[in-house]
Amino acid sequence: MIINSATLDSIRVGFSTSFKRGLGQAKPQYTQIATIVPSSTRENKYGWLGKMPNMREWIGSRHVHGIAEHDYAIKNKSFELTIGVDRDDIKFDNLGVYQPLFTEMGESTAAHPDMLSFGALKDGFTNECYDGQPFFDTDHPVIAEDGELGVVANTDGGAGTPWFLLSTNRSLKPIIYQEVDKPKFVALDSPTDVNVFSNKEFIYGVDGMWNVGYGFWQMAWGSKQTLDAAHLKTAFAAIEGMKGDHGRPLGITPNLLVVPPSLRSEALELLNSERNAAGATNVWKGTAELMVAPWLA
Repeated sequence: MIINSATLDSIRVGFSTSFKRGLGQAKPQYTQIATIVPSSTRENKYGWLGKMPNMREWIGSRHVHGIAEHDYAIKNKSFELTIGVDRDDIKFDNLGVYQPLFTEMGESTAAHPDMLSFGALKDGFTNECYDGQPFFDTDHPVIAEDGELGVVANTDGGAGTPWFLLSTNRSLKPIIYQEVDKPKFVALDSPTDVNVFSNKEFIYGVDGMWNVGYGFWQMAWGSKQTLDAAHLKTAFAAIEGMKGDHGRPLGITPNLLVVPPSLRSEALELLNSERNAAGATNVWKGTAELMVAPWLA
């Protein structure tokens, strides 16, 4: 094959098409647990996460809700994936082997938000959220109704395989996916590029900028206990009973049970079976949607 501008343009278009095909084949799950927040700066601050205000009767002057004294920020990160194509493979028309690779590049790129979002969920037992505590913790500070500082839990601990009950039906989901640039296909494929001159290699890649962090911990329950009716009941009661500062009910309703593939059977039995193991009516049937996330494996 003669290597000229027309040939290289055609190759670039072909690789880009394979990449887009891979993007389109992916079926991301992260949008169900993460709110997508556009970003145009190096980092976004989320100090307002310390406030979850309620309506109140208007007596006297308005009560102005300010930004809480939290310094929680999500710093954007750059990500890339690059493939080198040997000049001899172009010269001898051996490009067929690269098409699946660029399709896989597209699938991998589309899956990256899933990897980050579910990775954040899985690491929530150690990674801190806006109040300086781990996202899943037994000691989240909350001002009680009597004005004293108390603590609230959104986990019941355990040492087994983690599973999660989430409220994803409000404007802010438990995970925040912060995005500056969407993935963009780029190329260094001019015969005069230094990579071609020095290494006889044409370079094609994708890059972008984004990151993930945590929203309200009150909308998520993380457990490493056995996934059974008793522990699911604990999770539902905890989220539905969440209160903000000064004892304000938050009115949160969990709607999504997220499990790794290893807990698929237990989750299906809890949410789909008519009867429990004892033969009694399964009161948990249909109480939440089930998501089996391979990224939690």
